[in-house]
Amino acid sequence: MLSVKGKTAYSSFEDLDVWQRACRLGVRIYEALKNCKDYGLKDQMTWAAVSLASNRAEGAERDSTLEFIRFLRIAKGSAAELRTQVYIACKIEVIEEPIQKKLTKELKNISSMINGLIKSVKRKT
Repeated sequence: MLSVKGKTAYSSFEDLDVWQRACRLGVRIYEALKNCKDYGLKDQMTWAAVSLASNRAEGAERDSTLEFIRFLRIAKGSAAELRTQVYIACKIEVIEEPIQKKLTKELKNISSMINGLIKSVKRKT
């Protein structure tokens, strides 16, 4: 259970909006790539999308603030990696530009949320 300034912020990683959004984004990535025949790119993108939510969950369950922050940073890196892959997928016409723009916007929002969570956890320590 994470507490910030004496208040309980959440009792489980499933309570975190940023985790929920990352899971929804992962589903959207799988949906966007369901017909993709470029298996190398598809595997990289789906791995990064799953990693985005998974690292947040793993870090939260480690019962260590330093480990949680470390895994949040890994998740933030996965968001940047996936954002890059989304741009490439659009340029090679694997996904359409409107989808790329929506995914990119959500990835930027998630990265910002992760950054805010890192700062919040750091203040706690």
